[in-house]
Amino acid sequence: MSRAQQLMGDIAPKLAELTDDVLFGDVWARPGLSPRDRSLITVAALIALNRTDQLRSHLGVGIQNGLTEDELVEVITHLAFYAGWPVAVGAVGVLREVTR
Repeated sequence: MSRAQQLMGDIAPKLAELTDDVLFGDVWARPGLSPRDRSLITVAALIALNRTDQLRSHLGVGIQNGLTEDELVEVITHLAFYAGWPVAVGAVGVLREVTR
């Protein structure tokens, strides 16, 4: 059973199916960007949008896809000036939870 199925398949089976088949089965599998680059983009978007629940899992995916903690800290620091200081400080806390 996929992570999407575990998280929402019982209440939103179509959303879980779309997550598995379209988002991860198609969009994330496209050859135009590496999984590492897709993780970097996704993490940056989630930080900027202050989506901490999704950020937790995508930080872990990013690390699995080759992002380093130092690179993630740089992304957060950079975004502090574009997305806002509170968002960046919150992202540091999430990164600490994921990596410690």
